[in-house]
Amino acid sequence: MITLKTLLPTILILFLSTVTFGQNRIVSRIDSTYTNEIVLIQEFSVNAPLDAVWNAYTTEKGWKNWAVPIAKIDLKVGGFIKTNYNKNGKIGDSTTILMHIVNYVPKKLITLQAEITANFPEFMKKEAKDFYNVIYFEKLNEEKTAVKSYGIGYKNTQKYLSLLKYFIKANEMSLNNLITYLETGQAVIK
Repeated sequence: MITLKTLLPTILILFLSTVTFGQNRIVSRIDSTYTNEIVLIQEFSVNAPLDAVWNAYTTEKGWKNWAVPIAKIDLKVGGFIKTNYNKNGKIGDSTTILMHIVNYVPKKLITLQAEITANFPEFMKKEAKDFYNVIYFEKLNEEKTAVKSYGIGYKNTQKYLSLLKYFIKANEMSLNNLITYLETGQAVIK
């Protein structure tokens, strides 16, 4: 029997897939293929050359200027991006975030898979192998670049929809930091 409770996740996805989140220049939306999975799409353009944007995503110096105070990167297929938001922490402690580099095409795309740690909600741990972030980079002209990120693997459930509200806000804050860093040349993270 179909009830409002069983239809609620689908109704919310239909509603959210037409709503654009975001402040400033970040456009965030949730897309559904009307299956059990949903995709978080976040995109923006920045007044910076492609090389600068690529370096912000793929170098320790880049990450430390816009995202985190501590970063270690091994840019290769099978490599990693390890970060820590705790300026008093260190790579390898319990607050380290590890993203595996699944593949990349220089200055075109990078696919990351986050390692789910104890800090993530319990319901995500069972599906850890499903989560990827595919980021595309497009040179619009010599001084402007577009970035489009696809967060893949989220499930079409109320728990994930609530979690995505947090991820959208947190990601937008980080991406706004990235835009500020790239357009001013000034580090946002100190």
